[in-house]
Amino acid sequence: MKGTKVSLFAVLVFILILSACGQDVDNDADGESGEDDGNLTIGLSVADLTLERWQHDRDIFVEKAEELGADEVIVQSADGDDAEQNSQVETMLTQDVDVMVIIPDNSDSIGAAASQAQEQGIPVIAYDRMINDTDIEAYVSFDNERVGEMQAEYLVEEVPEGKYFLLGGAPTDSNAQVFRDGQMNVLQPEIDEGNIEVVGDQWADEWSATEALDIMENALTSNNNDIDAVVASNDNTAGGAIQALNAQDLDGEVAISGQDADLAAAQRIVEGTQSMTVYKPITEIASRAAELAVTIGNGEEFEADTEVENGEYNIPSVLLDPISVNEDNMVDTIIEDGFHDFEDVYEGVPEEERPDYEE
Repeated sequence: MKGTKVSLFAVLVFILILSACGQDVDNDADGESGEDDGNLTIGLSVADLTLERWQHDRDIFVEKAEELGADEVIVQSADGDDAEQNSQVETMLTQDVDVMVIIPDNSDSIGAAASQAQEQGIPVIAYDRMINDTDIEAYVSFDNERVGEMQAEYLVEEVPEGKYFLLGGAPTDSNAQVFRDGQMNVLQPEIDEGNIEVVGDQWADEWSATEALDIMENALTSNNNDIDAVVASNDNTAGGAIQALNAQDLDGEVAISGQDADLAAAQRIVEGTQSMTVYKPITEIASRAAELAVTIGNGEEFEADTEVENGEYNIPSVLLDPISVNEDNMVDTIIEDGFHDFEDVYEGVPEEERPDYEE
């Protein structure tokens, strides 16, 4: 009996070994470790979805990524809180994401979470705002120095001589300084020639319209309302500045730039209170970023246009072309692209004063 028990035990052990080996073969038939379930999950961390601009990006990105085969896109918004964004990214890293796409609230502080992702083998793509001093996988954006140049070029053409106020964006956003670099490429020669006098230069935290309103009120007071042009780096800050100008009956009298083609800005342009905006075709950047995310998430090679230095590393980058928009080309750009509806943009303009347009 003892011998029979031993034999049965040996047979059972042998069967268990065969079963375990068979399981390993099934999992590793493709040469992989067996941890990859074949699904593609993308993490999308957005700086602040309370801003209209980023809502467009999110919707287009998610739709395109799913169309290209992503099984899931996990989206979280930091609502302008950089510490919260770091925490959210760290949480997403525990949710089996294959690639992280980050629109940074703070280009410096987000580097810690981005580095953690890279160390875990999860590639990181910086979307429209660079992540500083971190060796990330890719950067997709527009030529942001060119954005600043377009803003300044338009104002200089409208106001070749006069007093300019510089209204910058969030100091924590790396793009804010790039926009300023582009603006100064155009303004500095005019300043040196004595054509333009800069009467103030301030930066609006978090690109806040309320902050821009306060800044502009103080600027008007200190300059006795003698300001001819405002170089506002985006539409949100332009909107705040225009509120201050309106209180002094100066809206429409002072040339002012913008960027992002927000609906409110498009309405102000056709109504005559904002001079221009820079339209960065959101469908193009969101779609291109989704393509990159799917490609990189699947472990495939991608093609970059150039490299952009982020303080310590040269990051493979895809840079797209922005478009300067004013009242004259509003229909041919923003509306034709379907970014905003004609009726929405021109709702404050009497019908007899609207341009001809057929959908």
